[in-house]
Amino acid sequence: MKQKHLVVIGGGAAGFFAAVNAARMNPVLKVTILEKSSKLLSKVRISGGGRCNVTHHCFEIGEMIKNYPRGAQFLKKAFHHFFTTDTIRWFEERGVVLKTESDGRMFPVTNDSETIIGCLLKEANRYEVDIRMNAEVKEIKFNDEQVHSERYKRFRICFSGSGFLDADFICMACGGYPKLSQYNWLQSTAHHIEPPIPSLFTFNMPGNSITSLMGISVGKAVAKIAGMKLMAVGPLLITHWGMSGPCILRLSAWGARELAATQYHFTLLVNWVPGFPEQELRKAWPVWRQQYGANKIYLHHPFVLPARLWHYLLQQSEIAETQRWSELLTKQQNTLIQLLTAAPFEVKGKTTFKEEFVTCGGIDVAEIDVNSMQSKKHPGLFFAGEIMNVDGITGGFNFQHAWTSGWIAAKSVALMAGSTT
Repeated sequence: MKQKHLVVIGGGAAGFFAAVNAARMNPVLKVTILEKSSKLLSKVRISGGGRCNVTHHCFEIGEMIKNYPRGAQFLKKAFHHFFTTDTIRWFEERGVVLKTESDGRMFPVTNDSETIIGCLLKEANRYEVDIRMNAEVKEIKFNDEQVHSERYKRFRICFSGSGFLDADFICMACGGYPKLSQYNWLQSTAHHIEPPIPSLFTFNMPGNSITSLMGISVGKAVAKIAGMKLMAVGPLLITHWGMSGPCILRLSAWGARELAATQYHFTLLVNWVPGFPEQELRKAWPVWRQQYGANKIYLHHPFVLPARLWHYLLQQSEIAETQRWSELLTKQQNTLIQLLTAAPFEVKGKTTFKEEFVTCGGIDVAEIDVNSMQSKKHPGLFFAGEIMNVDGITGGFNFQHAWTSGWIAAKSVALMAGSTT
């Protein structure tokens, strides 16, 4: 019996995890990683500001899947095979200890993504995984009718330019793709592909005066899209182009398709003081007015807000710096309450996270066996990571999906490959 060959297309987190685990689980399996660029594990390197947000400190599957706008039910089953606890243990067994931050994100204690990259590369070297750079796939040919012949392997992978590679198993882990045309060769799989669109992106507000507060962040805000049921809660960052931060990124993920349909032109409503819904704020206002009556409103207020943001809201409400609480006009009060609880901002466009971009869309998970990550259309064809129509919000959730799907695919291939005699 000839040695079986697994080819993993994509040198990212999911691809590496599938490759190194398959090689480890079946020592006689030949494993090759194909990376179309000159960079390996590029998202791992820049994730979390260069620290790599490996996973999220969540150990209940039911809670974990709430962080995936698409693919949650698919992952609900997949996580029973390999979950957060398994990820933590896997890296710890290889000398990489993870730590948890206050928001649940987990990083290596070194605070350096190179720790994760070094671990994966070491595993690849240990199990003799062949890594080929600048190997862009142009076409995949299927030899399904000849799978029982030792003269042919099941797949032939043709490269751009010239050359090919034959494989018994393929694991597609080529990540998300901003344009489907960049992966035309996927069409040959006959799988249904949900059109790809950006999932994690920031909101552009050209010409809006709020951008003068660039660099200011609010620890907790509520953001909504006017006219839609979309809402997100979390830290919000004002940038020179508009708004960002976990709150905005979560909103962009949950509303990826709806916002794309508007061509990224919509009205964002921000509650800067989520502890005070509008009606409660109106009830409390007379009490504060009496309490702070003689004080200048610019200097004394009951809200936990950056001073510059508070001053900006007062300016937008046409409240003078010298004005006291007792002097506040009804019109000024109503405007300020509205700006505190539902400040409107016109959004015109988006900015994606460059190499950190995440896409909504990909291979329909209904056509993938969740227990093996194998295609239901082509035996021997597997998927891992963002190539599938699965994506999570920011916080380590996309990496956990990469580890989980990569591990399941690896185990399945290792078992199917059997052993040579």
